[in-house]
Amino acid sequence: MIRLFAALAIPAEIAAGLARRQPDIEGARWRPPESLHVTLRFFGDIVENVARDLDAELSGLNGGGFEIALQGVGAFGEGRDIHAIWAGVAESAALTRLAKACETAARRAGLKPERRHYRPHVTLAYLRRPDPAEVAGWIQANNLLKSPPIAVDRFGLYSSRQTKEGSAYRLEAEYLLS
Repeated sequence: MIRLFAALAIPAEIAAGLARRQPDIEGARWRPPESLHVTLRFFGDIVENVARDLDAELSGLNGGGFEIALQGVGAFGEGRDIHAIWAGVAESAALTRLAKACETAARRAGLKPERRHYRPHVTLAYLRRPDPAEVAGWIQANNLLKSPPIAVDRFGLYSSRQTKEGSAYRLEAEYLLS
């Protein structure tokens, strides 16, 4: 079994800017810059032959390049149950189409449909029972986040494995959007 997801990598210069927004929030596990990404579709734990089928389906996707921009910040969860803080992605019809294409590829490879509504974001940190006021202060201080345009001409299929420091990701395949 291999845990896989499709995603857009965040360029190093944008990731460096996000890293500068990482103050001390008690209980925060900040993601390293090289791990920052916009998930297109989480596939979960799948067997090797299904992973090969998924790779074949993803390699057939195209539609041309496009741009995205990061915009705003927020959190998942409420009160002491806030479990992540994120940077949002400005609305992009091309990004939504690519995410839907990844969903279609997953179904063609035999995976179950994703039930959650697609909400593009970059997870910046995972939290454990944080002080809600501290998180609210961070959101208020960073709410006007807006990145320069990010050119998207490819996406990747990544594997994920759990380590002491959190999830570690590895690029398994890359697909050009020509």
